[in-house]
Amino acid sequence: MARPQHKEFEKTKIVAENRRARFEYFIDDVYEAGIMLTGTEVKSLRFGEGSIAEAYAEVAKGEVWLVNSNVPEFSHGNRFNHVPKRPRKLLLKEREIAKLHGAVERKGMTLVPLSIYFNGRGRAKVELALARGKNAADKRNTIKERDWKREQSRIMRDHG
Repeated sequence: MARPQHKEFEKTKIVAENRRARFEYFIDDVYEAGIMLTGTEVKSLRFGEGSIAEAYAEVAKGEVWLVNSNVPEFSHGNRFNHVPKRPRKLLLKEREIAKLHGAVERKGMTLVPLSIYFNGRGRAKVELALARGKNAADKRNTIKERDWKREQSRIMRDHG
């Protein structure tokens, strides 16, 4: 039986995307989490600045934290500007946190942020995935499949 696909989240403006994560990991479950930000961080993200390329999430003391994400200082900020690489708290329900904590502890899975975006209500959200790492052979297979799909589309386009 086919595995059910997760519902697509409402994304009006994508700020940062971790495209490498889908190549490096097998994505199992995807969650939408709120992110606790200060005022200048929100302004900086609204200008489209920010990076989660080397970011990850961890569960500590019953809370989920986004670590190593970079939100550069706001250009018009004053002395109250934020620290660019500080850990940021992610807002999830207790049941979801418990599920993530169990998967990370028992199954050796990783919490990987896939994207930061603003939803329809203007709230900053993080698309967080529960993922397993790929080995070198899996990555080679992914490259082969991607190249074959590209070749297929090229053949179909040329021969109608």
